[in-house]
This record gives sequence, C-alpha cells and structure tokens, in this order.
Amino acid sequence: MSAVTLPPAAPPITAEEYLKLAPSDRPSELVRGRIVVMNPPFSAHGYWCVQIAGILREYVRAHKLGRVIGNDGGVITERNPDTVRGADVAYYSYERVPRGPLPKGYWPAPELAVEVRSSDDRWKTLVKKTSEYLEAGVLNVVIVEPEKQTVHIYSPDREAEILTIADTLTLPESLPGFSVSVGEIFET
Repeated sequence: MSAVTLPPAAPPITAEEYLKLAPSDRPSELVRGRIVVMNPPFSAHGYWCVQIAGILREYVRAHKLGRVIGNDGGVITERNPDTVRGADVAYYSYERVPRGPLPKGYWPAPELAVEVRSSDDRWKTLVKKTSEYLEAGVLNVVIVEPEKQTVHIYSPDREAEILTIADTLTLPESLPGFSVSVGEIFET
C-alpha cells in the first residue's frame, strides 16, 4: 500500500497516544512516532488475507493452540520513538495471550506475522517491517506474494526461504507441526 507520513512537524507520539486517537477513515501505522496514512488495499488483498487466516485458524483451532487475528492488528515493534505495525494476519499462542477475555490495547509480539504483498508495496518497506517484527520477538514473518505465487519465510536464526507452489510451508519456530502446500494457499 502507498503511504503518506503525517504530520512532519509535530512531536513524536507514543503507541499509547496512537491507540487513543479517533479512528480514521484510512488505514495507518505509527512509524517512529509519526502517523503514516496508507491507501486502502485492493479487494484481492483482503481475499488473500482471509485465505491465509482461514488456513492458520483451522490448524490453530483444531489443536487448541491460541488465536489468529487479522485486519491489521497492531504490534508494537519499537519504542522511543514508538512504532506500531499492522500485521495482515498474526498468530498468538495461549502462552503469549492467555485464554479468557481478550486483553485491551496492543498485545505483545505474536509468534507469527504475515504480510500480503500488494502490487504497490515496495520490497524495501516490507524488509524493514520484517526486521522490526523479528527484533520485537516475532518468531516467523511470512510475506505472501500473490502475483508471483511465492511465500517468503523469515526467522531470527536461519536464512530466508522463498517457496513456490510446488513447496510445503512449515513454521517450526512459531507453529510446530503446521504444514500446508503453498499451492493450497493460492487456490482461488
């Protein structure tokens, strides 16, 4: 998604201040204390997010492991100045977010963050977000690239992998035992 940073002259705001702001009619993230307004994604972007969230939720629910969230749920990736990123899809184990009522505010870093690459997303921006997620304690970051039907997997302790529709996606760091054909992800 294209982004515009607003306002350039204001002092940086905190994640807590950002959380209290009135909702905007446009998606945004907080990047180093500055609000970055983004264009709404194309409809296909939402399709791919739901496709991935559905696959993950089915596995997580069947094994009673935790929660899968979507819709750009906020993740604090940096402090002083604060950055709050909105993962397209994320998985939280019950260890990180216990059973019971959902916590208010931003939750801790998830085990898994998924970003779906839109046609106007720059790789430089996605790699920066990936690095922030990993530094914040996310165990796997997955970038799904629908146009090329590839999945990029990042983790703190191994080289990045690029999978094609002939491969199988596993996430041993964040979701042990999970396995899905990349081809299944891209079924329409």
